[in-house]
Amino acid sequence: MTPKLTFIAAAMEPFQIIILAVVALILLIIIFSNIVIVPQATQYVIERLGKYSRTWSAGLHLKIPFIERISKKTTLKEQVLDSPPQPVITKDNVTMQIDTVVYYHIFDAKLFAYGAVDPLLALANLTATTLRNIIGELSLDETLTSRDTINSKLTITLDEATDRWGIKVSRVELKNIMPPAEIRASMEKEMKAERDRRQTVLEAEGHKQAVITRAEGDKQAVILAAEGERDARIARAEGEARAIYLAKKAESDGLKALKEAGADQAVLELKRYEALAKVANGRAVKIILPTDAVDLVKKDVIFTETTGLGDSTKPEKEAPAARKDDPCCDDKAIHTPGDSDLRY
Repeated sequence: MTPKLTFIAAAMEPFQIIILAVVALILLIIIFSNIVIVPQATQYVIERLGKYSRTWSAGLHLKIPFIERISKKTTLKEQVLDSPPQPVITKDNVTMQIDTVVYYHIFDAKLFAYGAVDPLLALANLTATTLRNIIGELSLDETLTSRDTINSKLTITLDEATDRWGIKVSRVELKNIMPPAEIRASMEKEMKAERDRRQTVLEAEGHKQAVITRAEGDKQAVILAAEGERDARIARAEGEARAIYLAKKAESDGLKALKEAGADQAVLELKRYEALAKVANGRAVKIILPTDAVDLVKKDVIFTETTGLGDSTKPEKEAPAARKDDPCCDDKAIHTPGDSDLRY
């Protein structure tokens, strides 16, 4: 080898090394750039030479450089589509504004990528048209009171229509229902009138219950007062009966004690006087005494029958007067049996 060729070879070796290093670096960059990590709840749609190849799920994947490309990245998480207010007309020709909220998620990235040009725009327009169809079959009052029914119909209809787009509609909610201003004013007046009516009814019911309660209280008070008066009278009668019984018993015991003690005639006469004094103390008692009180005491008629003290004492018989001989009547004298020595 000539010296000139040796010099050229020596000069080429560092250049080749640099080129190899650059090529190796480029290859490493290309390789690492085609290593793809797919996040959780995400799918990548892969195309090879412009044609659908496969769908990547979460994990580590390697893409063929310059031949394959990621066509669409799709999340599988639930999403919310907030539609703007839409003018709708009810069955009774009332125009109102209603906006909806659609909850959905993508279950197939391939259908979502190739099923429609703009699936979300298609979903929004389908929601608006379906809502108009449903509200058109209802009146104003039914629309205001049938939110659950409208939500269910919307959910079923949208879910069936979006299956070919790879979209699953899980729930649809009516966000706001805005009737015209004059309808709202009429509704407010009707609501106020209904509240006034309820207030009047409640006040009347309260007054009625108060009157009934007061009457029941008065009735119970009268009953309790009557029962108290009855019990008081019974108690007083029982007390008086008990007092009379005890007084009579004490008097009877006293008389029995006098009889057992063998009281003489003087003591009995004294007791008769005491009884006579007690009888005279009464307010409505009248006692008629004969003029000969001494003879009354001796004959023992009123005291024996009224007080029952002692035995009736028979008065001593008076000695018959000495009969004078009447010569003209001696033969006609009459002798009465039982009246010895008395002649008339």
